[in-house]
Amino acid sequence: MRIRSHSESHIVELDDGSRWQIFPGDIDATLNWKPETDLAVVPIDDEVSSHALEGGGAKVRVIPDGESWPVRQVKSILKDG
Repeated sequence: MRIRSHSESHIVELDDGSRWQIFPGDIDATLNWKPETDLAVVPIDDEVSSHALEGGGAKVRVIPDGESWPVRQVKSILKDG
């Protein structure tokens, strides 16, 4: 899939119409993504996310747009680096 829109740093919309929120600690890995970057939505087993976007040399944790990150786990992960 390709990127339809990535105007907000933490939201990416794919050409299939799906919209994903990027994990705050993974946003820097998306800075090189271009509209022609091929991405795949893959299931993962992670404490804060069930899916990741893979492509452009990066794998970032995501949740569907509109869902909320589990605040306590996110704070813990960001604190631990």
